[in-house]
Amino acid sequence: MKIKRRAAEKVYEYLSGLVTIVQPNYIVVDVNGVGYRLLCANPYRYHVDLHKTVKVFVYQAVRDDDISLYGFADSDEKELFVQLLGVSGIGPKSALAILANPDHQGLVDAIANNDVSYLTKFPGIGKKTAGQIVLDLRERVQKMPTGPLLRLNDQSVDEDNPALADALAALKALGYKEREVKKLAKRLAQTDAKTTDDYLRAGLKLISQ
Repeated sequence: MKIKRRAAEKVYEYLSGLVTIVQPNYIVVDVNGVGYRLLCANPYRYHVDLHKTVKVFVYQAVRDDDISLYGFADSDEKELFVQLLGVSGIGPKSALAILANPDHQGLVDAIANNDVSYLTKFPGIGKKTAGQIVLDLRERVQKMPTGPLLRLNDQSVDEDNPALADALAALKALGYKEREVKKLAKRLAQTDAKTTDDYLRAGLKLISQ
């Protein structure tokens, strides 16, 4: 199975094409008339690029009953995803939920400093899995690039606020519980956020506090 996954990963390095669809857990990139469905940690970062040409780094996961493509803003984010997948107990959905937090350097620092409490704030990550992340990745992340390259660039359940509604839907798609998302809704409505991406980033920041 691991051989299949590694071989499949080499099929695509990145895709360059038009963003035609943005949904809570994926985007569609049109490359010469073929629409590629890419699962992303934060699809709404691409909302400002709708109908524009973008370059998205890609990881292809092959399983017995599924073939999925995962999209990333840059090679560093993709590398973090691949490293997380190598941890026992971490699947693609959990890895995406972790990467949805825009402060990737904070993630690397938490792993390097054995900050288990930081890691357990992500959905589906208990103390045991958090400890395994540190055990498996501590030495590896210390060799990875640091600084701006690991921070995403900044960028839009209420019918009167579709941007907020989309952000809440994205949080649910990442695995956060309904009650957590409902608590966030009122707090996010009081922020200065305007776009779905703004709301999503603010929500992830509040959850991680």
